[in-house]
Amino acid sequence: MAQAIAGVAPPTSGEVTSMVVWPGLTALSTPPLGRLGCTLGRLYSIKVGVGHILTLGNFFALLSIPLALQMFFAGLLPGLARRYVLTNRRVIVERKQLSWSARWVDEMSVSLDNFDAIDVIVLPGQAWYPAGDLVFRKGDVETLRLFGVTRPETFRRTCLKAHASFVGVQELVATS
Repeated sequence: MAQAIAGVAPPTSGEVTSMVVWPGLTALSTPPLGRLGCTLGRLYSIKVGVGHILTLGNFFALLSIPLALQMFFAGLLPGLARRYVLTNRRVIVERKQLSWSARWVDEMSVSLDNFDAIDVIVLPGQAWYPAGDLVFRKGDVETLRLFGVTRPETFRRTCLKAHASFVGVQELVATS
């Protein structure tokens, strides 16, 4: 369906995707790849060396190119591949199904009215990528956790804007 403004659709049109984000190499939802990705990020961050180019971290990055490529392509395989989808109604973790069709299936989700805060947690090794985990909370209760989100602050702000719009419309409909 064509939309004048991306992600803005009438409620009668159903669920509409606003944004899709792919987890990076540090996504702990795919052990042991996520832990290995964080370890590589810590190694790449080592600044010991001569100048900005001849550092121990850059040496590790150069040596680990084959391993990092294998991890990247493994993360695209059906069964392992995940993506995070923001719609006009919820935030969804989707997994690529193990089948010939390679469809995306919902693994877990949270409604846009089922959180009031989103925390960004950057684990050791994630800062190099840049990546972080997003923790959706309603009060003190964690309602969803997204692992290894690339550029987490951008996705966080977009989710909070969608949340504010969704809750605002619900309150308006409830009072009328």
